[in-house]
Amino acid sequence: MATALKLKELSKKEERLAPGHRLCAGCAAPIIARQVLLAIDEPVIVATATGCLEVGTTIYPYTAWRIPWIHNAFENAASTLSGIETMYRSLVKQGKMKERDIRFVAFAGDGGTYDIGIQALSGVLERGHRLLYICYDNQAYMNTGIQRSGATPRGAWTTTSPAGKVIPGKPQHRKDLTPIVAAHGIPYAAQASPHRFRDLMQKVRKGVAADGPAFINVLSSCNRGWRHPTDTAMEMSRLAVDTCFWPLYEVEKGEWKLNYRPKEKLPIEEFLKPQGRFRHLFKEENKYIIEELQAEVDRRWEALLKRTGEA
Repeated sequence: MATALKLKELSKKEERLAPGHRLCAGCAAPIIARQVLLAIDEPVIVATATGCLEVGTTIYPYTAWRIPWIHNAFENAASTLSGIETMYRSLVKQGKMKERDIRFVAFAGDGGTYDIGIQALSGVLERGHRLLYICYDNQAYMNTGIQRSGATPRGAWTTTSPAGKVIPGKPQHRKDLTPIVAAHGIPYAAQASPHRFRDLMQKVRKGVAADGPAFINVLSSCNRGWRHPTDTAMEMSRLAVDTCFWPLYEVEKGEWKLNYRPKEKLPIEEFLKPQGRFRHLFKEENKYIIEELQAEVDRRWEALLKRTGEA
């Protein structure tokens, strides 16, 4: 029987990601990894793409992972894990290994998921491997110096979309990846946030129990790239959800379900103001971008409400 999602009970479970890693203070990625792993009661094998989580937890000769773990390259965490899952099924079929209820989980950032890893991810989803893919979405290539990615929002400052006289931050809106993944017709896809840990952990349990591939996109605040204090990661997550910039929903066997609807939908400015990457948008000549961002958030939110039958 699965452990109840109560803090008292969860606190008694062994941590599968050890303290002492070298991720930045205030980083949401290890919080997400801990929540994901605490939600899984069964034995688990993890693969990670190149990125902050991989680099910060495995500085040779040390590792923070207390479970079987593998890293291959930036773009192919999904492919690597699918090979492990296939090898396990083959060994069981050949009688060379006893069948066990093992879970397979991949972690990758938005760069390794939205962009250079989307081909490998799509292939795994199409082939139907039984694994859970977690994207910790910090909205840029943070590990290599805060370069823009397909997940970077319109108007955000990055080192490759600098805010200046030529361009006021990234010119394009962010890719809406979760519906793209759901369109593969997989058993389970969802969007989550670490500040609502029970929602995230319930989604993880559904994902690892699915008969086929599952995907969860989790917003992962980065104070270095987002330019906010190190102690406000959960507040940034809350504002993203309450402005409907990052809605919480799931798609289970083709059925769309909204998991959270703010009592009061906050304006997108409330999410933008605390972040230095959007500071230039509050100059008079750039305020039109805030209006464009609000219009896009509203458009995507209304489309989601229709899909989930909440309109």
